[in-house]
Amino acid sequence: MIGALLERHPRFANWLYGFTPPERGTVVLVHRRVYIVPSRLGWLFGATLGILLIGSINYALALGFALTFFLAGMGFAAMAHTARNLARIGVSVGRAEPVFAGESAQYRLHLDGRAGFDRPAILARHIGSGSQLVVDIPAHGMGEVVLDVPATRRGWLPLGRVLLETRFPLGIFRAWSYVEPDARCLVYPKPERSPLPPPSAEAAAGALRTQSAGNDDFSGLRTYQLSDSPRHVAWKAVARSDHMLTKQFTGEAAAELWLDWALLPAGLGLESRLSRLAGWALAAERGGAHYGLRLPGVEIAPARGDAHAAACLQALALYAPS
Repeated sequence: MIGALLERHPRFANWLYGFTPPERGTVVLVHRRVYIVPSRLGWLFGATLGILLIGSINYALALGFALTFFLAGMGFAAMAHTARNLARIGVSVGRAEPVFAGESAQYRLHLDGRAGFDRPAILARHIGSGSQLVVDIPAHGMGEVVLDVPATRRGWLPLGRVLLETRFPLGIFRAWSYVEPDARCLVYPKPERSPLPPPSAEAAAGALRTQSAGNDDFSGLRTYQLSDSPRHVAWKAVARSDHMLTKQFTGEAAAELWLDWALLPAGLGLESRLSRLAGWALAAERGGAHYGLRLPGVEIAPARGDAHAAACLQALALYAPS
């Protein structure tokens, strides 16, 4: 019930947990951001101490008093160690690689112990998806947590709120804190497998045009360009000269293709159109074609290579009709 109340009132939750999202840079869990309460086992432990204390008073048992206060001291020591295990940890996020809709984005959290003692059994859980992982942080070291977050729709996917929790060493206390780093992942449209548009008389309508370079016979080397595919890099020549060189071919004409919004059937919806264009872009890249992309208000000149494919997919992921 409390969790639902905090979700409905995010400002109150941010004030309660002591931060305003999104948090940039390394987030340090200072002591005022670490909360601690007894776990279920801890409440049972406390009830047991109460029964021991009542029995010792009732029967005037000196050993009973000694046992009760000894166990209570262990409980207070465990509480201090539980809070210490989580406090002052530094949290930072690595870059999340783009994914397609329907896949899972992988966010890498780097946990810096920032202390001369080990921090065992640190649980990291993504609040939105429930993805979680337990990591041990060595003294003066770092731990890495990879959280899989489902990417259900295209566009930017923010990481959201992450819970860090520990119950070390005895499990009778639960210490936790929340972070919401400034991290996001680009989600491409889910590609649809369909044949590339057929050639036509006009290049603007998706025609294949004859180029001077082809893919049949090797003709020489030239300086590497960012749009070149890694498959065409002359790696043996690179190893000898330390200069990036690309193989050139002659023969069959290289394909130049326009992936045009206007080529799609009029009855397709927005997301279906973007999915088909994403599938075309991947197919054209695999086929080695020089291809460009035309969307309403957006045009990317024909090229090829991983950088060009990423630019086309990013344009599709972030496209918003005017």
